[in-house]
Amino acid sequence: MSLPELERLADEIRNVLCNLVSARSAHFASNLGVVELAIALHQTFDFLHDRLIWDTGHQIYPHKLLTGRYGEFQTIRTKGGLMGYPDPSESPYDLFCTGHAGASVATALGLASGDELARRDDDRWSVAVIGDGAFPSGVVYEAMNNAKQLGRRLMVVLNDNEMSICPRVGGVADYLDRLRMNRGYLGLKDEIARMLSNVPLLGDPVERFLVQVKEAAKAGLSGGMFFEDLGMRYFGPIDGHNIALLRKYLRMARKLEGPVLLHVVTEKGHGFRPAEDDPVLFHAPPQFQRQDGQVVAMQKSSARAYTVVARDAIQHAMQDDDRVTVMTAAMCQGNQLEPLREAFPTRFFDTGICEAHTVAFAAGQAKVGLRPVVDIYSTFLQRSFDHIFQEVALQDLPVTFMIDRGGLAGPDGPTHHGVFDLGYLRLLPNMVVMAPGDEGDIAPMLDFALAHSSPCSIRYPKAKAVRVVPPDGSPRMPIELGRSEVLRWGNDGTIVACGALLPSCLDAAALLEAEGLDFGVVNARFVKPLDEETLFQTLCETPVVVTVEEAALACGFGSALLEAASAAGIPTTHLRRLGIPDTFIEHGERGELLADLGLDPKGIAKACKEGARAAQVA
Repeated sequence: MSLPELERLADEIRNVLCNLVSARSAHFASNLGVVELAIALHQTFDFLHDRLIWDTGHQIYPHKLLTGRYGEFQTIRTKGGLMGYPDPSESPYDLFCTGHAGASVATALGLASGDELARRDDDRWSVAVIGDGAFPSGVVYEAMNNAKQLGRRLMVVLNDNEMSICPRVGGVADYLDRLRMNRGYLGLKDEIARMLSNVPLLGDPVERFLVQVKEAAKAGLSGGMFFEDLGMRYFGPIDGHNIALLRKYLRMARKLEGPVLLHVVTEKGHGFRPAEDDPVLFHAPPQFQRQDGQVVAMQKSSARAYTVVARDAIQHAMQDDDRVTVMTAAMCQGNQLEPLREAFPTRFFDTGICEAHTVAFAAGQAKVGLRPVVDIYSTFLQRSFDHIFQEVALQDLPVTFMIDRGGLAGPDGPTHHGVFDLGYLRLLPNMVVMAPGDEGDIAPMLDFALAHSSPCSIRYPKAKAVRVVPPDGSPRMPIELGRSEVLRWGNDGTIVACGALLPSCLDAAALLEAEGLDFGVVNARFVKPLDEETLFQTLCETPVVVTVEEAALACGFGSALLEAASAAGIPTTHLRRLGIPDTFIEHGERGELLADLGLDPKGIAKACKEGARAAQVA
């Protein structure tokens, strides 16, 4: 295609993206920003032969449109449709299902090394496209540390748009800003390099002097010296919305030997003025309508989410106790923490996409007497597991983990479902693991955690907040360490709810009651320590017990109850566990996925009836 045709193609892609977001919420501003880059990459390389990895793959949409998926594009992020991230099952152009930041350079380096060891074609390149928001991730520098020796055909494209989801933070951001301000150096750099390469070597000490002059000139005239010192050839910064310029530098870079870093400057939301003006809002905006390039209507939910309930609880705690701090890993907007950032600027910390550092940093604060609250999505907290173990639990430090998106994350799919936290946290000595049954549990649990002398975690879903009223109208029980809450007793069985599916469990009990079955409902509240007294009573006194959790069954709440009952010699043949099976759950609306898994009221009631029938037969 000619350059004018490619530019028209870019306009068409942006129009398709705008039409998509008029139908449903989707990642938007980040995709608008990489349209020209995706086109230039696909015209320069053949990615059925070469390799391409999109880091933090929510900017995958233009790539999907360019690789044969336009006909299915309107199904993206719907159940059974295209995934909103790279998906190898969809296309050979998608190599990894990437939804977490930072791993692209390491995996691309592995591809390049593997191709060389397998003696495949020497001209095969491995390309990693990584944003400046993901670039501070520690694994990026671990990979670049090895790239000089292993990356003969490795290209890193640094997509610099001055943003993560929120504005980026930290020293790497400042360094990239300095490089962006020095766009005029590149031509001079090439001239100086040619001149110095022609200087003859005259022997010691003149030779040493000329080497020093050469290195001084290189350091003074070329940006990116940090990367060059690691052994990566640095080019840029260049305009990431100029297809001709992108093609020129991509073609030039692939002629080189050794790892290359191409610094591309883009604008998040480029081509749609509202997204350019507010890239945070338009990162993944609610469904909207547009007219003449402007937003004329945006469908915003008025429902209060668990994320907001948790945010308000943290804010009240910070108002009451100046020892309380809060930190998040580049998810200020996702965790709805902007009011805290404004109200407590010295006690709010955005650490960037550096979850491991965040947890170790919190441990340091706790050691000197502060009460840090680490507010991170469940799926991203996994990245810091070693530091939860080593710096927090092993030291028995009072760090509180507010775990957002615990459970199914809906259209974001398997990279973002937060279903493993209960399992990996309950493994650790000293750790208290809590799962609020409704919004009324969250603030009291946070108060408990901040007063407790050991680490605590509180996990809650990406969902509308619901407040439970006990069937008999009695007041809610206070939060006590290792104590559950009995909402109703039953003669025919007991449903034990671990977490925010408690309302669905009450609805299931109501469905069963309409069919003449009397099932009790227990709000477990604590995964660790378990309320063995109450839970053992249900096992001993009711014909069937059904545990319900929006988490992996392996190593989850139901497993914890089985282990405890086994140790106590209590029979468990009448115990049934409902939760996430040993498979990765695809994307879809949360309600659809819960129904498929039998975790909606009808599915829970069905499991209870099956258990009751089995008990009668026995």
